[in-house]
Amino acid sequence: MAQRIGIYPGTFDPMTLGHADIIRRGSRLVDKLIIGVTTNPSKNPMFSTEERLAMVKREVESLRLGNVEVKGFNALLVKFAKREGATVLVRGLRAVADFEYEYQMAGMNQQLDDDIETVFLMADVSLQPIASKLVKEIALFGGSINQFVSQRVCEDVIARVDKIGRMGDY
Repeated sequence: MAQRIGIYPGTFDPMTLGHADIIRRGSRLVDKLIIGVTTNPSKNPMFSTEERLAMVKREVESLRLGNVEVKGFNALLVKFAKREGATVLVRGLRAVADFEYEYQMAGMNQQLDDDIETVFLMADVSLQPIASKLVKEIALFGGSINQFVSQRVCEDVIARVDKIGRMGDY
Protein backbone atom coordinates (compact mmCIF):
# COMPACT_ATOMS: atom_id res chain seq x y z
CA MET A 1 0.00 0.00 0.00
CA ALA A 2 1.30 3.44 -0.91
CA GLN A 3 2.41 5.78 1.81
CA ARG A 4 -0.13 8.53 2.53
CA ILE A 5 1.69 11.87 2.50
CA GLY A 6 0.17 15.10 3.74
CA ILE A 7 1.25 18.73 3.55
CA TYR A 8 0.53 21.36 6.17
CA PRO A 9 1.46 24.62 4.42
CA GLY A 10 1.88 28.04 5.93
CA THR A 11 4.10 31.03 6.45
CA PHE A 12 4.58 30.27 10.16
CA ASP A 13 5.62 33.86 10.92
CA PRO A 14 6.04 33.04 13.76
CA MET A 15 5.07 29.46 14.58
CA THR A 16 2.42 29.43 17.30
CA LEU A 17 1.08 26.85 19.74
CA GLY A 18 -1.92 26.60 17.40
CA HIS A 19 0.38 25.51 14.56
CA ALA A 20 2.01 22.94 16.85
CA ASP A 21 -1.43 21.56 17.77
CA ILE A 22 -2.39 21.12 14.10
CA ILE A 23 0.99 19.50 13.36
CA ARG A 24 0.55 17.02 16.23
CA ARG A 25 -2.98 16.12 15.21
CA GLY A 26 -2.32 16.16 11.47
CA SER A 27 0.62 13.79 11.88
CA ARG A 28 -1.81 11.13 13.12
CA LEU A 29 -3.81 11.25 9.88
CA VAL A 30 -1.01 10.45 7.43
CA ASP A 31 2.08 8.28 7.22
CA LYS A 32 4.26 11.32 6.58
CA LEU A 33 3.42 14.98 7.19
CA ILE A 34 5.47 17.65 5.45
CA ILE A 35 5.33 21.11 6.96
CA GLY A 36 5.62 23.39 3.93
CA VAL A 37 7.06 26.76 4.89
CA THR A 38 6.26 29.24 2.16
CA THR A 39 6.14 32.89 1.27
CA ASN A 40 2.92 34.82 0.89
CA PRO A 41 3.11 37.94 -1.27
CA SER A 42 0.19 39.51 0.62
CA LYS A 43 1.94 39.25 4.00
CA ASN A 44 4.81 41.29 5.38
CA PRO A 45 6.91 38.73 7.27
CA MET A 46 8.79 39.53 10.46
CA PHE A 47 11.24 36.69 9.75
CA SER A 48 12.96 35.70 6.52
CA THR A 49 12.11 32.41 4.86
CA GLU A 50 15.39 30.93 6.12
CA GLU A 51 14.68 32.09 9.68
CA ARG A 52 11.15 30.69 9.57
CA LEU A 53 12.41 27.37 8.22
CA ALA A 54 14.94 27.11 11.05
CA MET A 55 12.30 28.10 13.62
CA VAL A 56 9.77 25.54 12.38
CA LYS A 57 12.40 22.77 12.17
CA ARG A 58 13.48 23.47 15.75
CA GLU A 59 9.88 23.54 17.01
CA VAL A 60 8.93 20.36 15.12
CA GLU A 61 11.97 18.56 16.55
CA SER A 62 10.76 19.46 20.05
CA LEU A 63 7.41 17.77 19.29
CA ARG A 64 9.27 14.46 18.79
CA LEU A 65 7.07 13.23 15.95
CA GLY A 66 8.84 10.64 13.82
CA ASN A 67 6.75 11.15 10.70
CA VAL A 68 7.05 14.94 10.29
CA GLU A 69 9.56 16.85 8.20
CA VAL A 70 9.92 20.51 7.28
CA LYS A 71 10.56 21.85 3.79
CA GLY A 72 10.49 25.26 2.23
CA PHE A 73 8.71 25.97 -1.03
CA ASN A 74 7.93 28.88 -3.29
CA ALA A 75 5.42 27.51 -5.79
CA LEU A 76 1.75 26.75 -6.18
CA LEU A 77 0.75 24.51 -3.29
CA VAL A 78 -0.66 21.78 -5.56
CA LYS A 79 2.58 21.70 -7.56
CA PHE A 80 4.59 21.37 -4.34
CA ALA A 81 2.22 18.64 -3.14
CA LYS A 82 2.52 16.75 -6.42
CA ARG A 83 6.33 17.02 -6.34
CA GLU A 84 6.34 15.58 -2.80
CA GLY A 85 3.85 12.81 -3.66
CA ALA A 86 1.24 14.24 -1.27
CA THR A 87 -2.46 13.53 -1.65
CA VAL A 88 -3.68 15.35 1.47
CA LEU A 89 -3.53 19.02 2.43
CA VAL A 90 -3.97 19.70 6.13
CA ARG A 91 -5.43 23.06 7.09
CA GLY A 92 -6.29 24.45 10.49
CA LEU A 93 -9.48 26.39 11.15
CA ARG A 94 -10.01 28.84 13.99
CA ALA A 95 -13.16 30.74 13.08
CA VAL A 96 -15.82 31.27 10.43
CA ALA A 97 -13.58 33.79 8.64
CA ASP A 98 -10.90 31.09 8.30
CA PHE A 99 -13.49 28.69 6.90
CA GLU A 100 -14.59 31.05 4.15
CA TYR A 101 -11.01 31.63 2.96
CA GLU A 102 -9.98 27.97 3.34
CA TYR A 103 -13.13 26.74 1.59
CA GLN A 104 -12.33 28.94 -1.39
CA MET A 105 -8.69 27.77 -1.41
CA ALA A 106 -9.74 24.12 -1.20
CA GLY A 107 -12.05 24.61 -4.17
CA MET A 108 -9.33 26.28 -6.23
CA ASN A 109 -6.83 23.56 -5.33
CA GLN A 110 -9.36 20.90 -6.30
CA GLN A 111 -9.83 22.62 -9.66
CA LEU A 112 -6.05 22.57 -10.16
CA ASP A 113 -5.62 18.93 -9.06
CA ASP A 114 -8.59 16.80 -8.03
CA ASP A 115 -6.32 14.01 -6.77
CA ILE A 116 -5.45 16.11 -3.71
CA GLU A 117 -7.90 16.27 -0.79
CA THR A 118 -8.04 19.07 1.76
CA VAL A 119 -8.65 18.06 5.37
CA PHE A 120 -9.70 20.73 7.87
CA LEU A 121 -8.81 20.42 11.53
CA MET A 122 -10.54 22.65 14.05
CA ALA A 123 -8.11 24.37 16.36
CA ASP A 124 -8.23 23.34 19.99
CA VAL A 125 -10.72 25.62 21.77
CA SER A 126 -8.00 27.09 23.99
CA LEU A 127 -5.89 27.92 20.92
CA GLN A 128 -8.57 29.32 18.59
CA PRO A 129 -7.81 33.02 19.12
CA ILE A 130 -4.11 32.61 18.33
CA ALA A 131 -2.96 34.06 15.01
CA SER A 132 0.62 34.83 13.98
CA LYS A 133 -0.42 38.31 12.89
CA LEU A 134 -1.87 39.08 16.33
CA VAL A 135 1.16 37.61 18.10
CA LYS A 136 3.40 39.98 16.15
CA GLU A 137 1.15 42.97 16.88
CA ILE A 138 1.05 42.21 20.60
CA ALA A 139 4.84 41.89 20.70
CA LEU A 140 5.37 45.07 18.69
CA PHE A 141 3.25 46.99 21.20
CA GLY A 142 5.14 45.54 24.17
CA GLY A 143 2.61 42.91 25.27
CA SER A 144 3.34 39.43 26.52
CA ILE A 145 3.08 36.59 23.98
CA ASN A 146 4.15 33.75 26.33
CA GLN A 147 0.75 32.05 26.24
CA PHE A 148 0.65 31.93 22.41
CA VAL A 149 4.08 30.59 21.41
CA SER A 150 6.80 28.33 22.80
CA GLN A 151 9.51 29.85 24.98
CA ARG A 152 12.07 29.69 22.16
CA VAL A 153 9.74 31.37 19.65
CA CYS A 154 8.92 34.00 22.26
CA GLU A 155 12.64 34.71 22.60
CA ASP A 156 12.98 34.91 18.78
CA VAL A 157 10.09 37.37 18.49
CA ILE A 158 11.28 39.54 21.38
CA ALA A 159 14.79 39.67 19.92
CA ARG A 160 13.36 40.72 16.54
CA VAL A 161 11.14 43.37 18.12
CA ASP A 162 14.15 44.69 20.06
CA LYS A 163 16.00 44.94 16.74
CA ILE A 164 13.25 46.67 14.74
CA GLY A 165 11.76 48.67 17.60
CA ARG A 166 8.49 48.64 19.50
CA MET A 167 5.48 50.66 18.50
CA GLY A 168 3.15 52.92 20.45
CA ASP A 169 3.20 54.12 24.02
CA TYR A 170 3.55 51.28 26.51
